[in-house]
Amino acid sequence: MASGLLESIDRSTQLAGHNRLALLLFRLDERQIFGINVFKVQEVIPKPQLSWLPSSHELVRGVADIRGRMIPVIDLNRAIGQPSDEQAAHVIVTEYNRSIQGFLVRAVERIIHVNVEHVRPPPDGAGEGGYLTAITQYNNELVEIIDVEQVLSDVVGVQASLSEALREEAVSVAHSRRRVLVVDDSRVARNQIEKTLNQLGIECTLVNDGREALQYLQALAARDEPINDSLLMVISDVEMPDMDGYRLTTEIRRDPKMKSLYVMLHTSLSGVFNNAMVERVGANKFIAKFSADELATGVLDRLKAVALETA
Repeated sequence: MASGLLESIDRSTQLAGHNRLALLLFRLDERQIFGINVFKVQEVIPKPQLSWLPSSHELVRGVADIRGRMIPVIDLNRAIGQPSDEQAAHVIVTEYNRSIQGFLVRAVERIIHVNVEHVRPPPDGAGEGGYLTAITQYNNELVEIIDVEQVLSDVVGVQASLSEALREEAVSVAHSRRRVLVVDDSRVARNQIEKTLNQLGIECTLVNDGREALQYLQALAARDEPINDSLLMVISDVEMPDMDGYRLTTEIRRDPKMKSLYVMLHTSLSGVFNNAMVERVGANKFIAKFSADELATGVLDRLKAVALETA
């Protein structure tokens, strides 16, 4: 599995932008199958020698020297509220929000491709503690998709504080149009964005996926006033259930009443890949997760541009 993983990921990237999701399936026990987005996976390796650090978080089993880098390895069983698994034999090495970490799992199975419309939010009460971001089906088996951003927030906390310089700059950029639509299936990500923008004096409307966002925008567009009078911009994740960010952007550009909306894609997927997709679907900007200052700078740039347009 590990030797062919990178080739499979390369093939999978061709599906992005077509409302398809590539998932790496794995098991933490014999009962349930889990998935994470393939694009965030760097490699899968047998469990390496782990060195314990006394100051590390309780969910970190240890650090490992992987290709010359010391990487924290997180006990994914404990992260989702289960006992540690002594049979865990593999580490999934991932890059999320500009950091690299490993997740200890029992077994890695395969990569699958699913239509995003078949990926649903988890039912109420599923994934106690909020570790699920979505569910889907594969071969008549339930696949629980892990909200890795939630897991990482438990380990490193939610970082959303702005520099003093940016907060002061926001005060000087006064404008009445200060509401932003935030689209992300991760509760942690939505909270990070909202906390960041609130420090700029900007209010947010939060929705869970592209379908919900499109319905909200269509309702705004149905009013008599131009949609840009009530909304500064859309900040959207890319990989989401039901409708992804690329498809959402495409639908916005197709609608004459919405096509002038400013769309920023905000995701932890590959920056090089996303820059190409931003141009293809017609988004205005791409920012990688998560830097509060970089996100705030992008929003302030939009505020300044609007201020110049209406001066």
